[in-house]
Amino acid sequence: MTDYVGIIDESEGNWGVRFPDLPGCYGAGVSADDAIRDAASAAREWIEHQTIGAKTLPPARTAADILASGDIDIAAGEAAVIIPVMIDDGRTVRANLTFDAGLLRAIDAAANQRGLTRSGFLASAAREKIAARR
Repeated sequence: MTDYVGIIDESEGNWGVRFPDLPGCYGAGVSADDAIRDAASAAREWIEHQTIGAKTLPPARTAADILASGDIDIAAGEAAVIIPVMIDDGRTVRANLTFDAGLLRAIDAAANQRGLTRSGFLASAAREKIAARR
């Protein structure tokens, strides 16, 4: 997992996050939390797209470096926010997991409602939980 610095701001009730280190990558939402979640997803997709064809990624600068660069307009209400970005390796690995039967039924039902496989649902839930803890 790599942490990227996002620059968050609010305008007329809408929140946005941009990444100085990921040109053209943005997230948005009706709340700061929504914008941060969208930005994490956008950064992951941006990075996955950039790695097609073996392009190298720009290094993630620290918040201090971003602040020193002048990329953040604090007077205009912008602030730095750390966005954790989990990058997949591009290969799957089989894992044997044990769950209570009732929990497994609930997992399968939730996955089915979202049009996901059990594995896809669990991977998505794990990503969200890991990102929320950072």
